[in-house]
Amino acid sequence: GAFLIPYILFLIIAGMPLFYMELALGQYNREGAATVWKICPVFKGVGYAVILIALYVGFYYNVIIAWSLYYLFSSFTFELPWTNCDNSWNSPNCTDPKLFNASVLGNGTKYSKYKLTPAAEFYERGVLHLHESRGIHDLGLPRWQLSLCLLVVVIILFFSLWKGVKTSGKVVWITATLPYVVLFVLLIHGITLPGAYNGINAYLHIDFRRLKEATVWIDAATQIFYSLGAGFGVLIAFASYNKFDNNCYRDALLTSTINCVTSFISGFAIFSILGYMAHEHKVKIEDVATEGAGLVFILYPEAISTLSGSTFWAVVFFIMLLTLGIDSSMGGMEAVITGLADDFHILKQHRKLFTFGVSFGTFLLALFCITN
Repeated sequence: GAFLIPYILFLIIAGMPLFYMELALGQYNREGAATVWKICPVFKGVGYAVILIALYVGFYYNVIIAWSLYYLFSSFTFELPWTNCDNSWNSPNCTDPKLFNASVLGNGTKYSKYKLTPAAEFYERGVLHLHESRGIHDLGLPRWQLSLCLLVVVIILFFSLWKGVKTSGKVVWITATLPYVVLFVLLIHGITLPGAYNGINAYLHIDFRRLKEATVWIDAATQIFYSLGAGFGVLIAFASYNKFDNNCYRDALLTSTINCVTSFISGFAIFSILGYMAHEHKVKIEDVATEGAGLVFILYPEAISTLSGSTFWAVVFFIMLLTLGIDSSMGGMEAVITGLADDFHILKQHRKLFTFGVSFGTFLLALFCITN
């Protein structure tokens, strides 16, 4: 709850102004992130830095999307593979979460950090094969299953971008609207689960003492920039295709507000599940709560596996993740393609080939992230 205060504050004082500025720059100059700085050539290097950031974020986003696709394929079974400890990747220490109770975790070990659940072992041993690594110096070969998933993701991105906004604009109708439908379905189902009220209550509870912590403010600012796409060249690239007299001020206010409201509503879907998990294992909400990959690929799948019709819910959830990821990655790659194509006209003349080159390049870079 305390997080919402700095989040809304940074939205108003940083997110919206930057969002509007980037839309206005792109729309007025009708150029990408590099050539838009012809208004002040000394800052052209800033444009290239933005393109590099978009490229960097883009290729590791593709890895996360590939994980989601792998989970989606793995969900098409009668029994989800992260439900029990009887799989080839499980260690002898794997423990059924149904056997967990408050006494097991009473020594201060947080449930979210407990690495022996089937869901945790599926992610770390079944998907990533972390147990086979001897350290960061030992890369090993890319896992062929994840490589195929990554290839599928890159192919989808290529055909979504190869004709510019003509194709990406149509794809966005799916990738931007489908997650809202899925989110609504998950939210309605989540709030009906036992313990959901406790999770939602924890979400809305404001501990003003947390506002004294610098990390809360840093996390809020980081989330604003990531969720709005400010500073990545994405907004400049997309705005460059707008009509010159388009009301970008209205677009900035409307889009930023919708983004903030969506994030707020998503919190209800997440914390209702956290409350449900805390209720199931008879622990506190804070002992269940986690963030990042642990929430998406360990905790949420484990919660889904306990529901009736778990296969359906798993497929729905990972389709949502897949479409969200593709939507975000499309923006990052468009920033790179438009930014460089506007600066080098030979690339614009061969946009399809250049788009293929960028897509294939991100595929090769991402291979380093899916080794053992």
